[in-house]
Amino acid sequence: MAEQMATLPSGIEICYETFGEPDDPPLLLIMGLGGPMNWWNANLCQLLADRGFFVIRFDNRDVGRSTRITPLHRASRRSAVTTWLGVRRRVEYGLGDLADDAFGLLDHLGAERADVFGVSMGGMIAQTMAIAHPERVRSLVSMMSTTGRRSVGWQDPRLFPMLLAARPRTREEYVERTHKVTGLIGSPGYPHDPAETQARAEETWDRGYNPAGVLRQMLAVITQPDRTPALRELATPTCVIHGLADRMVHCSGGRATASAIREAELVLVPRMGHDLPPALYGTFVDAVQRTAARADGVSSTRARA
Repeated sequence: MAEQMATLPSGIEICYETFGEPDDPPLLLIMGLGGPMNWWNANLCQLLADRGFFVIRFDNRDVGRSTRITPLHRASRRSAVTTWLGVRRRVEYGLGDLADDAFGLLDHLGAERADVFGVSMGGMIAQTMAIAHPERVRSLVSMMSTTGRRSVGWQDPRLFPMLLAARPRTREEYVERTHKVTGLIGSPGYPHDPAETQARAEETWDRGYNPAGVLRQMLAVITQPDRTPALRELATPTCVIHGLADRMVHCSGGRATASAIREAELVLVPRMGHDLPPALYGTFVDAVQRTAARADGVSSTRARA
């Protein structure tokens, strides 16, 4: 289905797209830091729809075609560093606000409950949703994410120059940076296709690259609370997926998430980094379906003939 806009009661506008039949169980896909919805490959979305889900992908606020926040406080790379080091500062929004956006989109679509699949920052948002309104999150898949505790899920220090580098100013610079970042954090066991990486980068730029918005999202991540105590109270059927070669969010973040949530399934993938390799789509889709089935105790989704 073509891209659509949902205007939330907060005034935030969320751009979204769906795959599959509206009568099927809704599956909300939440992307990570700076990632618009096209980072969820359409082939992966269709595979999930073929398993019987009504798949929803969307742009978080401040990326893609969703609302760009009018800042009340100036943010910079320096402020991100000092905040990470513990200097208190006011931020435009937190993960709770991003979770509220996701619930608002579900409300717009008339979905009281949904299976939720989040990656990286999206996994943090998905966890926040399950904590805030467990009755609305049917099942949870948290991938290459963490709990918010500083002692787990850390970044490889060798990535810091890339994270703190000046943002690209042209389409060409953005594409070049994307190739470089993908090489640094991608899966060593599943090499990326340069043509696919380039196409995704060009689409991301053309849909609206917003470096200030990415920085605001980064501050939301840096100021997130430690969700560990709240995660221990969850009874939501959960699967945690993490690559053992993830340099952006160390796999200790995934281990800690699975350890905190009762009866969570932990899937550790050798030679997987911080990306979504097509060769692993089957692993991801199976995990989503398996976890959703646990919500009923029986398989609630089925592959269409």
